[in-house]
Amino acid sequence: MDKVAQRIHPLNDRVFAANGVSLSPLQPCERVSLRAEEKAIAALGKTIGVSLPRKPLTTATKAEISALWIGPDEWLVTAPEGSGLEAKLNKAKTGLFSVVSIDHRNTGIKISGPNAVHAINSGCARDLSLDAFPIGAAARTVLSKAEIVLWRLDEHEFRIECWRSFSDYVWKYLMVAARSA
Repeated sequence: MDKVAQRIHPLNDRVFAANGVSLSPLQPCERVSLRAEEKAIAALGKTIGVSLPRKPLTTATKAEISALWIGPDEWLVTAPEGSGLEAKLNKAKTGLFSVVSIDHRNTGIKISGPNAVHAINSGCARDLSLDAFPIGAAARTVLSKAEIVLWRLDEHEFRIECWRSFSDYVWKYLMVAARSA
């Protein structure tokens, strides 16, 4: 009998809610780091059905595929498990680009509630006011000592993408921050 190792979410079975802040691990998904030269951007977006955002803090979502602007030539692209995102992008016939699957490296945490901004800002210097960081905004930043990608989903709801190896640290940091929010 062949046995196949199953990847266990690093935050499996964790839940947290206190002081107007809720934390929950996000379900696994496909994630790719996409880098592309200018002349390849439009064709890559067409390949996945989402126009790749071209300005800082912007995101685009269509049919469960999301592209987050990370830098002038870099995007974090997410899709549901089994969507074949990496393979679709690698089939594109366009200019120079790089597609790297980071499913195994990243994990996601949802933080929500009326005090979510305060918990995040306890370790993140980014201005999270709605004027400076509106709904839909995303950016690579730092939370305490961990690099994260922060994505505002709603006024009081955020998605944090972090390296799997830092997820326990980020989770515990946010729990402590929530208790003080």
